[in-house]
Amino acid sequence: MNNIMITIVASILGFVLIAALGFAFTGVESTSARTAKRTQTIAKSRSRETGGLKGEALTAEQRRAQLMKSLRDQEKNAKKQNVSIGARLQHAGITGSPKAYWGICIVAGILFALGALFARQSPIIILCAGLGGGFGLPFWILGALGTRRAKKFTAAFPDAMDIIVRGVKSGMPLRECLRIIGSESPEPLGGEFKRMTEALSMGVSIEQSLERMYSYIPTQEVRFLAIVLAIQSKTGGNLAEALGNLSAVIRARKMMREKVNALAGEAVASASIIGSLPIVVTLLISVVSPAYMAPMYGDPRGHTMLAIGGGVMVFGIFVMRKMINFKI
Repeated sequence: MNNIMITIVASILGFVLIAALGFAFTGVESTSARTAKRTQTIAKSRSRETGGLKGEALTAEQRRAQLMKSLRDQEKNAKKQNVSIGARLQHAGITGSPKAYWGICIVAGILFALGALFARQSPIIILCAGLGGGFGLPFWILGALGTRRAKKFTAAFPDAMDIIVRGVKSGMPLRECLRIIGSESPEPLGGEFKRMTEALSMGVSIEQSLERMYSYIPTQEVRFLAIVLAIQSKTGGNLAEALGNLSAVIRARKMMREKVNALAGEAVASASIIGSLPIVVTLLISVVSPAYMAPMYGDPRGHTMLAIGGGVMVFGIFVMRKMINFKI
């Protein structure tokens, strides 16, 4: 009976270890908000803030206060939302349903479990391989794809703002500037703006189109653009100047992010070495002296020790990642 309980506990801890590693290295932003609630937040904030300013021209300070309050409200709502698998598929640019994703996860889990079975591993190893390969690995890959896509979008976004600024200054309508961005910008920026112009041609408003874009690319830059256009359409002002300032802010954020990454490079390298050292040492000892490590792999008490050690290691990885992960 004790052996059965130890086996169950080791299985649960092994699954937590694999899944937690996937969560630890997933870089998808946690501030993704649902479209409907964010639209209501913008509308309510605009109605509250502009209610006492009717008939008066808003100053730059008042417009800035509006923008900051809208951002804070959206941030609060975003933290209350949980990102679903369907949303993660959209963030990664994958056209598919959550059912197809879960089907792939099940197939991958079965293949990993069969691989461990053919390698004549213990039932605990087979179970951990199936759970980790079927759920932890696909989730990590999905997060990595979403993060890479968001970085490509953010890198090209300031150039898109410059295109709008130059077009508006030369007398072009805003929708024509958006069409030029969609046809000449690299992916995924060009594809998202092309989808936006197609929605505009079908009668969708610019605000709704930006809300839809945010559901596909949940970045702060899209949020900034949506709020700037929403406030400008409500209160008026120089659109070219507002978007020029937005472009400068986004470029400054990018420079600050790169500077922080450079300063935190040593900490990241140290955390990588410390996190991989126990695994590397265990593998080396297993190769050099298999008989010495055999009780650890074959005895239930060894499985329990490995599971506890893995859990403590994952906790340490979370702590180190929290210390070196700066949000800008």
